[in-house]
Amino acid sequence: MTNDSHDALIETPDERIGFGIDVGGSGIKGAPVDLVTGKLLTKKYRLPTPIESSPEAVAEVLSAVVSHFELPAGAHIGVTFPGVIKNGVAQTAANVDKRWIGTDVAGVTRDATGHSAFVVNDADAAGYAEAAYGAALGQQGSVLVLTLGTGIGSALIHDGVLVPNFELGHLELDGYDAEKRAASSVKDREELSYPEWAERLQRYFAHVEFLFSPDLFVVGGGVSKDHKEFLPLLDLTTPIIPAKLRNKAGIVGAAALAAEND
Repeated sequence: MTNDSHDALIETPDERIGFGIDVGGSGIKGAPVDLVTGKLLTKKYRLPTPIESSPEAVAEVLSAVVSHFELPAGAHIGVTFPGVIKNGVAQTAANVDKRWIGTDVAGVTRDATGHSAFVVNDADAAGYAEAAYGAALGQQGSVLVLTLGTGIGSALIHDGVLVPNFELGHLELDGYDAEKRAASSVKDREELSYPEWAERLQRYFAHVEFLFSPDLFVVGGGVSKDHKEFLPLLDLTTPIIPAKLRNKAGIVGAAALAAEND
């Protein structure tokens, strides 16, 4: 797919269509989403995140991603951001320029694309998607979605309602920031076997289970494709299952939350 090509939305009623953009440290990707099924209506369109990922530079990419699709003039879009978000404003910034801190991400998106935007933490978007369409569909009570990657992302959904900015990767555990001991990047860097890594995951998940007593754990991140290598090694009271939506979850969750908050 070339940068000057465009994707028209397939024949789907407007009220069923959402649009999500997932902003990451290496790439920015977007797609229209069927809000009933949670499926993407076209292929994702992805552009690299600018090396100098300032608000101005990222705004240009956001504009290009949205312009690639023929969105209705009044369409609302959902945008994930790698940081804590309060009322559309970034409070932290992970893997993007620190000039984002204190920036109105929703305003930057609106000015760049001409569309109203709902901005959400990236882990929150992915977690919400798993609850609305993925592994936790239909689950009542409290669902904790934890993504094991460079760090540990987390999302809490209670009876289908997202509790935002639930940063459980930064719990202090045994004198460490938890993700510095249990993220999958640590497994790779320290060359831990799955059983060795599972010992660290056991300590982490058991601590989170004690603190929050969830009804279900959902584990995401790229390493979740190997879930049979480590999830059966964990001894927990709470059921724990792998995520389903993988790298589509951010786009899907952002679109769904934007529609819900329209």
